[in-house]
Amino acid sequence: MIFHDPGTSWFLAQHKPNCGHIAQRNLQRQNMRTFLPLEETTKRQGGKFSTVLKPLFPGYIFVAFNIALGRHRAINSTYGVTRLVSFGKEPAPVPLDIISQLLLRCDASGKLMPPKFLKAGDQVRITTGPFADFVAEIETIGPDRRVWVLMDLMGGQMRVAVGAGQLRPI
Repeated sequence: MIFHDPGTSWFLAQHKPNCGHIAQRNLQRQNMRTFLPLEETTKRQGGKFSTVLKPLFPGYIFVAFNIALGRHRAINSTYGVTRLVSFGKEPAPVPLDIISQLLLRCDASGKLMPPKFLKAGDQVRITTGPFADFVAEIETIGPDRRVWVLMDLMGGQMRVAVGAGQLRPI
């Protein structure tokens, strides 16, 4: 999914607190392309754990438009948007390679996907940290590259969170 037209650049807009989806909806109503990357997080509420989608960059949304058409004034006055991130008088474009890499890591709805080279059930060796050289089994992978592994320690299983960069497949 490539969102690039000649003359169009991506910009970063700051939105009002907890108004990411409102800003996205209102920008799309103005025929603007938007990108709001989301990640799954676990939160505890009322003694129970639940998985929710939260913005990867809280308070910000990416917007694509042609700056030569002067549409940035309309964005600044869109309900839910605070302002476009600017350096000086003009909005600052976000490099296309940053947007492309983010898009490659997200699904069609903008949800950040876990790393592709590891999957639940894989046997891995931990390479660094206090559990270096331990063998574990991947239980789950979070979009922030945190991997939950199960290790056999002292006659029982222990669940530990490690970074994906600390693991090597066996």
